[in-house]
Amino acid sequence: MVPEAEFRSYYGRPVIKEPVWKVPDVPAYLYLGGLAGASSTMALLADATGRPVLTRTGRISAAAGATASVAFLIHDLGRPARFLNMLRVFKPTSPLSVGSWILAPFSALAGAGAASDLTGLLPGLGRLSSSVAGVVAPAMTTYTAVLLSDTAVPGWHEPFRELPYVFAGSAVASAGAVGMLAAPAREAAPARRMAVAGAALELAASHRMEHRDEVIGEVYRTGRAGTVLRAAKALTVAGAVGAVFARRSRVAAVAAGVCLSAAGAATRYGVFEAGRQSARDPRYTVVPQRRRAAV
Repeated sequence: MVPEAEFRSYYGRPVIKEPVWKVPDVPAYLYLGGLAGASSTMALLADATGRPVLTRTGRISAAAGATASVAFLIHDLGRPARFLNMLRVFKPTSPLSVGSWILAPFSALAGAGAASDLTGLLPGLGRLSSSVAGVVAPAMTTYTAVLLSDTAVPGWHEPFRELPYVFAGSAVASAGAVGMLAAPAREAAPARRMAVAGAALELAASHRMEHRDEVIGEVYRTGRAGTVLRAAKALTVAGAVGAVFARRSRVAAVAAGVCLSAAGAATRYGVFEAGRQSARDPRYTVVPQRRRAAV
């Protein structure tokens, strides 16, 4: 019997280059961008249903999250000019180009809406800006998952079907967490529903992502990424349970909000670390390629 082949590369080097993106810049960029998008949607719906405190909470969260997300991205790039250079052209076939053109207008619109809400100036224009940002928000919430999936990193590329749902569910739960923390219980019902629904979507998509492909799923269940993602799941479950009781208890609302916020950040870092882990081991690159070639 021939023993099972070990996947090696020349001189023990990885088949592909490990991403050089920095921590915490890129995980923070992923988390804050998703939070900003889902918060903008929350603000739009809260405004339409007459919940002024939740509306303001969503607008401020969207503006702050988008601004901080851009700041972390620019810090990772090294110079602001590099971000501006990405806006010189619009290339529909490039997720990076499309993502840049989602991030920049959304940030401006969300910032204008929040500034108008806080100052009381130009309320009509501010409301219009927030509304347009709320329409763009679903793309803002999930485009970072497409950016990762479009790379050659197997831990990100192979689960390209599930990753947008993981990011969307995590973002919705995180926005719901902010709403529960900042808005009074009488206005926070949509935030509580967002928290529970987002947590359910994230958990279901994460389970599917980890078990659809046993080889790639290993990077999400082992090592540092596996440890972080298990903690994220525990926090997500705890936050969703707390959200159910948040209507009657302020303590439960705060606890649920903190758990879901921490879970959202941990999920982004875990996914980021899983991708880096998969790039280091040639097996995660070679096995999926051979499997596709055999079809």
